Amino acid sequence: MMPSQFHKDITYLKGVGPKRAECYNKLGIMTVYDLLNHFPRAYIDFSNPLSISQAANTGNNEVIKGKVVKKLPVARIKKGLTIYKAVFTDDVSDLTIVIYNSEYAFEQIETYKEYILYGKITGNLVRFEITNPLILPVDTPDKIQPVYALTEGLNQNMLRKTMHTALEAFDGEIYEPMPKSIMQKYSLCSYNYALENIHFPKDIHSCELAKRRLVFDELLTLQLGMYMLKSRSKSRTGCMMNNCPIDEFYKSLPFELTNGQQEAINDCIKDMCKSSPMNRLVQGDVGSGKTAVAAGAAFFAYKNGFQTALMAPTEILATQHYNTLSEFLTPLNVKVALLTGSLTPKQKSTLKQQIANGEYQVVVGTHALFQQSTAFLKLGLVITDEQHRFGVEQRAALALKGQNPHKLIMSATPIPRTLALMIYGDLDISVLKELPKGRQPVETYAVTGKLRERAFGFVKERLDEGRQAYIVCPMIDESEMDLQDAKSYAKKLQAGEFKNYRVGLLHGKLGSDEKEQIMNDFKEHKLDLLVATTVVEVGVDVPNAAVMMIENADRFGLSQLHQLRGRVGRGEHKSYCILITDNVSEESRKRLKILSKEHDGFKISEEDLKMRGPGDFFGSRQHGLPAMKIADMSSDFEILKLVQQAAEDITANDPMLNNPENRGLKQLALLLFKNKNLD
Repeated sequence: MMPSQFHKDITYLKGVGPKRAECYNKLGIMTVYDLLNHFPRAYIDFSNPLSISQAANTGNNEVIKGKVVKKLPVARIKKGLTIYKAVFTDDVSDLTIVIYNSEYAFEQIETYKEYILYGKITGNLVRFEITNPLILPVDTPDKIQPVYALTEGLNQNMLRKTMHTALEAFDGEIYEPMPKSIMQKYSLCSYNYALENIHFPKDIHSCELAKRRLVFDELLTLQLGMYMLKSRSKSRTGCMMNNCPIDEFYKSLPFELTNGQQEAINDCIKDMCKSSPMNRLVQGDVGSGKTAVAAGAAFFAYKNGFQTALMAPTEILATQHYNTLSEFLTPLNVKVALLTGSLTPKQKSTLKQQIANGEYQVVVGTHALFQQSTAFLKLGLVITDEQHRFGVEQRAALALKGQNPHKLIMSATPIPRTLALMIYGDLDISVLKELPKGRQPVETYAVTGKLRERAFGFVKERLDEGRQAYIVCPMIDESEMDLQDAKSYAKKLQAGEFKNYRVGLLHGKLGSDEKEQIMNDFKEHKLDLLVATTVVEVGVDVPNAAVMMIENADRFGLSQLHQLRGRVGRGEHKSYCILITDNVSEESRKRLKILSKEHDGFKISEEDLKMRGPGDFFGSRQHGLPAMKIADMSSDFEILKLVQQAAEDITANDPMLNNPENRGLKQLALLLFKNKNLD
């Protein structure tokens, strides 16, 4: 079991009073356990110091060794600024140590005593200086020193001292949450060794062993927490349905489903016939036909007498789904409604009453769907689009509408399977790999700004053939950054290159009604060219659009560029994507080359993940996972794969981690998923 000291307030540790505790609290450190999990962000190796002259030449923070030969008089420059100075030598060169506003640090230095300093040397051959360096006595046993994230009121020495106190509180034996069989199978050091050597490593090798163990623990805990969420949802009954054929749905479709779409619908039907709620993710590339799968699942629910709710993150996307589902389901006598924030209060009230009465079998909308005032007569299926924008907790919250309805999540962001298993560990996954018949790959070219005029000529040729085009910019308004902005760009194009064409402007600051109007005008070909920001990433289908031109393409992630490219190539016409960038760095060239050659969104996402890491891959923590303290799902991919195997081994026989050997891991999972009701 986890030792009781772990849960004690940080003030339990000697030297941490209420005032200092407030500083620790700002870093999210409330307990001794939180402190021990405040891992170093870097290390300084004091074992190989340079001479003063060598260190001065690098221009970087360096380690030097020598002795203090003289302390200079204190200088009080003005109110609130005191400067302390000391002369330091390595017997070849001298430098001046400058310390601002810290009498305590200055008092600790003794003349004629040897020290190791860490900092950046400035000045010239006549006079070297080092400002506010890290200062260690030469006989300090820990030659590899941790560097922690700090806040005002704390310095590195204070934090290290408190960390030593925390580790000493356990008298050298903390505890071991990991089953022995897992430690042996995956060659893991003990938890005790890991904590000591992540904070105060004996050497680099010890530090690497410690980090591997703690990364393994964190990823395993995350994976197990997800399994527990999944098991919890499986243990509760949902809206059990009876298997019945939906041949009339297949016959009414104006196209033939791909094998992947057919399999995904069958997966949904099987899940919805079970006594526990379906929890399924349908993951598909741009244009792989996820909405047709949603329609099939909704029709099956309708045949069983249940309502379906589909939630999308934006009104544009909600309207898109409403139009598509209406097209598929209205001929089959299924009534589809659209509930969004732009309805008048009276329209909303009337529609909500009709939904509560069961007059509509399928309801499409934004977050308005899950407001308390929205009630359903018999909700059996909840479908959410672009689910990683909502997160784990919201998925759990959806179960509160109706009698634990079945849940289907659609994601158009192809996520590498390893990461998908982590983020969507509480879901079963169906993957749509094939594109529907008739979808052609979009020819993609990366060019510099020198070829912009030629690219405009190419776009005009397509417009003259009766096609339409998008031009995407990274900014809405002008800024000091040298980036194209949509507003002035649209104005410039309308007055210049494209004065004989109808140019529209779309960006996120427009009201939802304006956005809808512009997208509808573009769809109905009242506009030839649409200048936009990434708001079109989730726009309506415009089969006539054949060119996507993206300015400052190096500013976007690969997956986002692939999503934008997916706006064209949706009809019978040959389509093109032109990426314009003046960034000729090796990394930028490599990224855009991948996009020019590769059309498989899953392969592109693998590359994107390798290059940018999961944080950037999703934007600022959109995926809803608990924050990681030490693991990085891109650089720790190999450990992640081992962890997924270990999690399967553990949960195969003990899904809720109730066996004695797994209780330590269960405690860690409960701590990581605070307030998520895993039990």
